[in-house]
Amino acid sequence: MSTLKDKLYQELALKVATIADGINFDPAIFKDLDLGGRYQEEVHCLFERAYETHVGVKFPVGFYSPHGIIHPLRWHRRSSYSLILENGVYYLAHHGKIIYPVEFLERPKYYGLKTSDGVAMQTLGVYAQYGLVSVAYSNECSLKDQGQDCKFCNINATKETYGEAENIGWKYPHQIGEMLAAAYRLDGAGRFNLTGGFVAERREVEYYLDVADAVREHTGLDDFNGTVVIGAPHDLSIIDKYKEAGYRTIASNIEIWDKDIFKAICPGKELQSGGWEHWVKTLEYEAKVFGRGRVRSNIVAGIEPKDSTLAGVEYLASKGVVCMATTWCPNPGSALEGHRAPEPEWFYDLFEKITGIFRREGFSYEQIYDCSAGIGVVHDFYRIEDELMPVFKGQVA
Repeated sequence: MSTLKDKLYQELALKVATIADGINFDPAIFKDLDLGGRYQEEVHCLFERAYETHVGVKFPVGFYSPHGIIHPLRWHRRSSYSLILENGVYYLAHHGKIIYPVEFLERPKYYGLKTSDGVAMQTLGVYAQYGLVSVAYSNECSLKDQGQDCKFCNINATKETYGEAENIGWKYPHQIGEMLAAAYRLDGAGRFNLTGGFVAERREVEYYLDVADAVREHTGLDDFNGTVVIGAPHDLSIIDKYKEAGYRTIASNIEIWDKDIFKAICPGKELQSGGWEHWVKTLEYEAKVFGRGRVRSNIVAGIEPKDSTLAGVEYLASKGVVCMATTWCPNPGSALEGHRAPEPEWFYDLFEKITGIFRREGFSYEQIYDCSAGIGVVHDFYRIEDELMPVFKGQVA
């Protein structure tokens, strides 16, 4: 007989598979779904993660498995996984065979509000579940101007496709402050991740300090639990300013651990931010300033060999850095559109091994939650093994 944990791990494996392979569905199945009312819709603040664009056609952002695993919804018409609607119930299926019913994620209350200057709050910060709001201060990257975009990234293509259609643009500090105050008050949010593309002339410092002041003003919180995501600065002493401004955690995403592949895939990060070695030095310095377990990096998994990614995760973990890995999705508009990522089993094994590294280094769930941009597969491994999910307490997800 399967235990509850066995069932959760089975559902987690399906999550990994449906992220890697996507999910096929007819968009018309959502025509009677209360999307934008009861259920949370997708908002393209940064990236399009579907295999093709769908301007003007809204999709749910994700759904729960029967035992509470959250699946992001990534559209792919050729996937063997599908969403189907039968007698008013939505199901996840594989090769047309029903696996289980799903329940879509409910829309946060702040999504229905506007700032004092009339901007829809849902365009300012995406609710990433479990009390986390992901804020993208900009939906473009200045590396495009030099032809130095990261090859896997489609931030600029996403802006060109969805920016005007969804009224998404630059965010001002007071708008972010008002939005987070509403999310904290109405939806129980308790932390945020502040990110975006490279800014022309590297104006991040002044802007991020202004955001910290605005969040403190509007929420009334001195400890507002924010993660600031930055490019590697040439002057490392700048990092101290973010700590002084009140950010609890910091992130610098190296993206690729292999030095030579890094140069080819991330030309802007190589040429504009001191190269791979300087990114590593930056992360090590951030750990000294913010403390062990309060620094994040990320590797886009699947572009380089698995052993290389794991070597990077292990080295950075030994320095106190929580280096996550995200599933490479060859997104529309990126230079790698049309390529294929590894098989789901490859990713599952990688995430399981990363979880083991974090355990050996003593990172707690609270630490990886506090410095993350969203709730990923490694978080799920922790939540299952440590019995942190609502289902262990007999609660509905």
